[in-house]
Amino acid sequence: MKFSNLMIKVLLILLVLSLSITSGIAKDAGSYKMVLILPGPINDQSWNAANYAGLLACNNTLGTNMEYVENVQASDYESTFRNYGERGYDLVISAGTQFDEAANRVGPKYLETTYCVFNGMIANPPNVCPVLPKEYEASFLTGLVAGYTTKTGKIGIAGGFPNKLMIRLLNTYEYAARIGSPNVEVIRAYANSWSDVTLGKQMATSMIDKGADVLFFYANQVGLGAIQSCKEKGAKFLGFASDQNDIAPGTVVASAWFGTEDIYKWIATKYMDGELEPIVNELGMKEGVISMSFTDEVSPEVREIVEQASELIVEGKLLKFISQFPESLE
Repeated sequence: MKFSNLMIKVLLILLVLSLSITSGIAKDAGSYKMVLILPGPINDQSWNAANYAGLLACNNTLGTNMEYVENVQASDYESTFRNYGERGYDLVISAGTQFDEAANRVGPKYLETTYCVFNGMIANPPNVCPVLPKEYEASFLTGLVAGYTTKTGKIGIAGGFPNKLMIRLLNTYEYAARIGSPNVEVIRAYANSWSDVTLGKQMATSMIDKGADVLFFYANQVGLGAIQSCKEKGAKFLGFASDQNDIAPGTVVASAWFGTEDIYKWIATKYMDGELEPIVNELGMKEGVISMSFTDEVSPEVREIVEQASELIVEGKLLKFISQFPESLE
C-alpha cells in the first residue's frame, strides 16, 4: 500500500498530537509523587499547622496529591529522606531549617528526587532546592509593635534553637523594638526545643516575673505554653509564622504570618514546570508571602507606622524608614 506525501504528513501530525496528549496525561499534577515532612503535629496552631495549610492549598487548587508525615524526630530525618528517595518520590518538602544537613547528605544519593527544605539555607545542585522566607522582614514588623506596646520597658523574646537564622531573626526583632522604645531591656532565651509546651510556659513566666510585659516566641509548640503564661499573668504576646490572634484574644495582640498557601503553590508549580532551582530561593513581602494581622489592642497610630515600614520594605527602602528614628541607631 502506497502513501501519498499528504497522507504521510497527516499521519505524522496525528502521531505528534497523540504523543503530546499522552505526555500531558503523564504530567498531570496528580501523578507526581509528593510528600511534606513535618517536625511536629499539624494542629499545633503554629509552624506545622501553617505548613500543612500550604499542602492543602496545593491539593485543592493545583490538583496535586501531596502526602504528609508529622512528628518526625531529628534522629529520623535522614532515614525518612532515604525512604522517599528509594520509593521514587518526585518532590520531598521538609518544613524547617533543621532539615538542611540531612537533606544535603541524602539528596546526592537520589538524584531523581528533588528535596526542598522550606526555610532552608543550603542548596546543593542539582536536586536540593531550599526555599527561604525572609522571616527577618516579619520579625522587624513584630518588633516594631513590641516597642510601641511595652509599658514596663522590658520585653521577652525566645527562639527554638540558636541557629544562624534564629539569631538573625531575634536580632532584627530587638533592633526594631528599639525604634518604639529606645531604652528597652530585652530578655532573650532559647528553648532548644520545638515541642515542649511546659517549658515554654516556664520560660515565659520567668520573663514576666522579671518585668517583661510583651513576649515573642518563635518556637512552634513551645510558644503555646508562653501564650498560656501571658494569659494567666496579664502580659501581651506577639504571634509569628501563623495568625495566632484567635488563640488567646486580648493576650495575642498581633501576628506576623507567612502565606504558606502561596509559598507552597509557588514551590509545587515551579517544580512541575521544571523551574525550581538548586539555589536558596528567597521570598518575602515583595512577593506577597508575609503579612501582619492586628487586633484592637494595637492602636491606629502603631498600625500606620507598621504599614509605612511594610511599604518601604517592599520598595527596598527600609533604611529610609529607620532614618526617621535616629535614636534607634545609637
